[in-house]
Amino acid sequence: MSKKVEDIFNFTETSDACIKCGKCIPVCTIHQINPDEVTSPRGFIDLLGAYKRGDLELNKTTKDIFESCFLCTNCVDVCPNSLPTDMVIEEVRADIAQEFGLPFFKKAAFYLLENRRVMDIVMKFGFMFKTCAFSNEKEKGGLKARFALPMVKQGRLIPSMMFRSFLNKYPANIPAKVPQEKPMRVAIFIGCLGNYNYGGIGDSLVEILKELNIDIFIPKKQLCCGAPAYFTGAVDSVERMTKANIEYFESFMDECDAMLIPEATCSAMVLHDWQTFFRNKEMPEWEARAKAVTQKIFMATAWLDEHTQLQALLKERGAKCSEKVTYHDPCHAKKVQGISQQPRNLLAPNYPLVEMSDPDRCCGFGGVTMQTEKFHFAEAAGKPKAAMIEETQATYVSAECSACRVQISQSLNENDSEVVFKHPLELVAHAIRTYKKR
Repeated sequence: MSKKVEDIFNFTETSDACIKCGKCIPVCTIHQINPDEVTSPRGFIDLLGAYKRGDLELNKTTKDIFESCFLCTNCVDVCPNSLPTDMVIEEVRADIAQEFGLPFFKKAAFYLLENRRVMDIVMKFGFMFKTCAFSNEKEKGGLKARFALPMVKQGRLIPSMMFRSFLNKYPANIPAKVPQEKPMRVAIFIGCLGNYNYGGIGDSLVEILKELNIDIFIPKKQLCCGAPAYFTGAVDSVERMTKANIEYFESFMDECDAMLIPEATCSAMVLHDWQTFFRNKEMPEWEARAKAVTQKIFMATAWLDEHTQLQALLKERGAKCSEKVTYHDPCHAKKVQGISQQPRNLLAPNYPLVEMSDPDRCCGFGGVTMQTEKFHFAEAAGKPKAAMIEETQATYVSAECSACRVQISQSLNENDSEVVFKHPLELVAHAIRTYKKR
């Protein structure tokens, strides 16, 4: 990034720095499905500059425009001036939330993410009564709406629900299988979808760490990383959750060699956006604490590939599986964290990998607003991604992002595709498990 973070939020300077070259246009996710100059990166930046100068009113029209960005960061990748369009849009969404307020369902969602015990109860009730409104599509890894619901059309595939969350399923401490004098100790930050919906992610990570003979610590008081609230502009919720997590992490991080996050969005939020958030809020003490606490935090696939002997173990104790796998690069993994090859390295020893035509293309998840009020945009963005996945004739599509999983699974469901989404850790654990059974 060529600009300093403190300069990014001077929207006028960022707007003036845009040379209107148009390189961002072909790669912009929203412009690909809604080809209007207004909903293009340079259009967003120009309007933001006018807004901050007082030349543009923040009304329902401009609100609608600024909420149409998928925050995929494709434009940042190709911008000759590295203008952080996604970051300035995240900032203006805080103004939108303050001006217009949040819809009740967003307030309810963020309340639940802040209050883990209440969320546990709600998810248990959801698990018990889910068949009233949804059919269980086990092979597709989700629930399909039996009839039209508020913001959920009939036939839409949503994440499944677990009766017992990952954090409640396991003890806080899981010792290494073989006692060691100084065993490596690793903590797990699971992410909300992994905690409540996609149980195979956490189960697989635990299984892999056990196979590597690593002590596991599961911090029970962890909260949401704050990403859904951050991308929606609910800054008060972000501040409360982030501060609570930092204080909690500080209490045990010295006793751990690493904390692993199996989710791209969560790890990007923790490693990148926490510091940006506090810098913009002019909280230097919390910015410094966020930076310090993240020194041992890693995205799980990257750490397993770079800091363990997992590749060698997979070659030795992993089954050669015939099912083809195609890998999707999540925006928050490759573009924000530079993580792309590591998950492929872990899959390659046991699965035939076939690349789709554009693994970098955004799947179209886009956040809470895009998945609810603007789902028609998410649907349109998901269709090309589903098509290129199907063209590979793979059995599985894989990525370490449960948000991508929600979106891609639904896009494939729309096409009645047989391709199934699996997290790389699920596939790695499956290869180890299959070898043991033989």
